[in-house]
Amino acid sequence: MTDARRYSAVAMTLHWLIAAMLIANVGLGWVGGDMEGGEQKIQLMQLHKTMGISILLLSLARLAWRLTHRPPVMNSHLKAWEKALAHIVHWGFYVVMIGLPLSGWAMTSASPVIKIYPISFWGLFDWPAIGFISDLPRDQAKSIGQAFGLGHDVLAKALVYVLFPLHVLGALKHQFLDKDGELGRIIPFLPPPKA
Repeated sequence: MTDARRYSAVAMTLHWLIAAMLIANVGLGWVGGDMEGGEQKIQLMQLHKTMGISILLLSLARLAWRLTHRPPVMNSHLKAWEKALAHIVHWGFYVVMIGLPLSGWAMTSASPVIKIYPISFWGLFDWPAIGFISDLPRDQAKSIGQAFGLGHDVLAKALVYVLFPLHVLGALKHQFLDKDGELGRIIPFLPPPKA
C-alpha cells in the first residue's frame, strides 16, 4: 500500500529521471552550442536531440500520470503564497519539459541539416522531422527555425535561471529551515512528512 503523504514510485522515478536528463541535456546544449563545427559537435548535438526527444516522451508520461493520479496533500502549515508558488513552479516545469523539446524538434525540422543528419533516436531509428515545417520553402523554414530557436533559448534560460533555483531553494528551505519533511514526499529513502 502506498503512503498518501508521498508521491508514487512511478512519479518519483519519472521525476528523478527527467531531472537528471534535463540537467545533462542543458549542459550538452550549451557545450555543443559553443563548439566549432565538426564531427564532435555533430555527435554531441545528436545526443542532445535524442535526449530531448526522450525528455519529451517521459514528460508526457509524467503529465499523464499526474493528471490521473492525485499527488500527496501539501502540509497544512504551508502559507498560501508557498502553495501558490509551488503550483506555479511545478506547472512551469511541465511547460519547459514539454516546450523545450518541442521547440528544439521544430527548430531542427526547419533546418536543411535534418536531411543530412536526421535525429537518431538512441541509434535505434531515425526520429521524423515535423513534416509541415521541413517541407516549407527555405526562407520560410529559416524564419520559423529562428523563431523556435529563440523560444528554445528562452525556455532553457527560464529553466536554469528561474524554475530550477526556485525549486531547489524551496526544497532546501523546507528541509533545513522549516524541518517539515517535505523532501520525504519525493525522495524515497527519506521519511515521509509528518501528517
